[in-house]
Amino acid sequence: MAEDVSSKYTRRGLLEYEKMFAYIEEIVSGKQGNYMVFFPSYKMLNDIYEIALNHDFQHKVKLIKQDNFMNETSREEFLKSFYEHNNITAFCIMGGIFSEGIDLTNEKLIGAIIVGTGLPMVCNEREIVMDYFNQRESSGYEYAYLYPGMNKVLQAAGRVIRTHEDKGVIALLDERFLTKQYVSMFPLEWTDFIVTNKYKIQEEVRKFWQNVTM
Repeated sequence: MAEDVSSKYTRRGLLEYEKMFAYIEEIVSGKQGNYMVFFPSYKMLNDIYEIALNHDFQHKVKLIKQDNFMNETSREEFLKSFYEHNNITAFCIMGGIFSEGIDLTNEKLIGAIIVGTGLPMVCNEREIVMDYFNQRESSGYEYAYLYPGMNKVLQAAGRVIRTHEDKGVIALLDERFLTKQYVSMFPLEWTDFIVTNKYKIQEEVRKFWQNVTM
């Protein structure tokens, strides 16, 4: 988990996006293979995609991205890439069509990089849910925003480990994941997570893959 980046609206911008891309590049460079990077919005996805293009990232990996409107054919072509290549980095939307219900087992997917906590946008429906639970349990924010967001995070992370034989890296890029509120919602298999930053990520990824392949 990264302790020095955040997807908070107050932090969003070129400087933060450059740091996020640096994480993505280091993680993907740690071992050749197929990776999915999940973003909370198309705006952030496309902004960091442009940064990747400007860094010639597409010359190191086969870079693809989820678009707003994809028909059945384009979705099938997107997934087909994971079966035909072993150096895919796919930019996807958290909670979207590629974050659940797909099975890319074994070497077809070896990493999920999750940018942000997945919190839903503030809207009337969410506010009604929050008011409802606040009147009953005083946990309105949790039910309206926190739990749905964490569910999207877990769905995205679940793309990597589908069978007992699967091995892969799951990276959470948001310092909010380190708060007690989020840690308390982690599944049991996440209890030995590693906290990292931009200075340590390269070495942490190297050690992870070294230990996995031993």
